[in-house]
Amino acid sequence: MSAAEMERHALCDLFEDLGPGAPTLNEGWLTEHLAVHLYVREHRPDALPGLVMGPAHRWTAHLERRAKERLAYGDVVRRLRQGAPPWSVFGLPGVGDRTGLHEWFVHHEDVRRANGMGPRDDSPAQQRLDDAVWKILPVWGPLLAHRVAAHVTLVADDGRRRRVRPKGPTVEVHGRPSEILLELFGRRGVAVTEAIGEEEGLARWRAGPLGL
Repeated sequence: MSAAEMERHALCDLFEDLGPGAPTLNEGWLTEHLAVHLYVREHRPDALPGLVMGPAHRWTAHLERRAKERLAYGDVVRRLRQGAPPWSVFGLPGVGDRTGLHEWFVHHEDVRRANGMGPRDDSPAQQRLDDAVWKILPVWGPLLAHRVAAHVTLVADDGRRRRVRPKGPTVEVHGRPSEILLELFGRRGVAVTEAIGEEEGLARWRAGPLGL
């Protein structure tokens, strides 16, 4: 089972345990909204532009409302657990961690941490997750930090380093790869990281918008 699949099943377990009315870190969304969002992402190709482009967001939101009205919460979670359909880009063999790990991990933490669960304990599963996240940071690091006007280097807790922004005052962001990814996706209030560097670099990192 890939790291993305592990996160998928763990989040589905949490959806079932908490039910449809539990809070998430996503403003205005309960667990029922987040589950539908993940379902539409995998089952409606026409929803994908609205996940990354503002002008198309209204259509994606419309699809999510329709799915929420049509499907019971339990059915949505059951279908999520089954995985992406084979005709979906997310269902192609071998693409799980590259196209889905960020989504499943970050939203898993959106639910965990909104419901009183802190950072995960050290374990072989956690190490496997961090190794998988480190492999996708060459793509997501530059994308998510592209508006930070600083020379940004990500430093994993085992010493691995990856530069994601090339110019400006320097700043290093230290932490587990998974916690670094969580911060890059804008979860600064809950991600466990430490920024070290020049005063101006630190200021730009803290002020710079993160995310797509």
